[in-house]
Amino acid sequence: MNNTAILEVKDLCKTYIINKRQNNVLRNVNFKINEGEMVAVMGPSGSGKSTLLYTVSGMDKMTAGDVKFCGRELSKLKENDLAKMRLDDMGFIFQQMYMMKNLSVLDNIILPAVKSDKIKESRSETMKRGQDLMRKLGIIDISDNDINEVSGGQLQRACICRSMINKPRMIFADEPTGALNRNSSDEVMEELTKLNNEGTTVMLVTHDAKVAAKCSRVLFIVDGNINGEYNINRKIPLRDRERGLNNWLLEMGW
Repeated sequence: MNNTAILEVKDLCKTYIINKRQNNVLRNVNFKINEGEMVAVMGPSGSGKSTLLYTVSGMDKMTAGDVKFCGRELSKLKENDLAKMRLDDMGFIFQQMYMMKNLSVLDNIILPAVKSDKIKESRSETMKRGQDLMRKLGIIDISDNDINEVSGGQLQRACICRSMINKPRMIFADEPTGALNRNSSDEVMEELTKLNNEGTTVMLVTHDAKVAAKCSRVLFIVDGNINGEYNINRKIPLRDRERGLNNWLLEMGW
């Protein structure tokens, strides 16, 4: 990990107007994520975790403040340029595994590469890269399957492959293990940790301390504000990391 900020967030606010009433979901949020970090965002339900993830990745418009991704100010980008940045330089993984029902698992994985001109290659080269990613994540045997013929854990690993197909600078994951059992959850986190160890920056929202303990830092958000952060030493055993994080979360009112 180096100290170059890949994501810089300054005084970020997000407000929704519901029935003429103002709902301030994010209030003056400030933080940085450096290249190579793996950062978890935790907090009570309704604290603004997912809104934060969608706003800093340009999927949702900010109300006020600055968000810089790779040095580029998101609010100053035209819609087309923002869409291109999300396609080429960001990868996304969601709790609900959005996939095209009429495509095979492999075709779903390579779809972002087909839509992008970032990597100059033939269709067969794209297919081969998709297969290589599937092989790496242990799901090559389901490449021709329909998405309704595979398990949740396999499908989420396919979503990780899809998020990596355009070689993004950063992955944004919203509760990536939320719909999985503990075994599949551990497998998915193992893959995300491997990708992070290989240099991909990761920001993930989770309510699971076991998941967050595998990250390098935790941001704790309450009522749209970051109330604290916790650095994790990934060299110590996982059980000790979980214990330390749980103690800190209790202090934070978790």
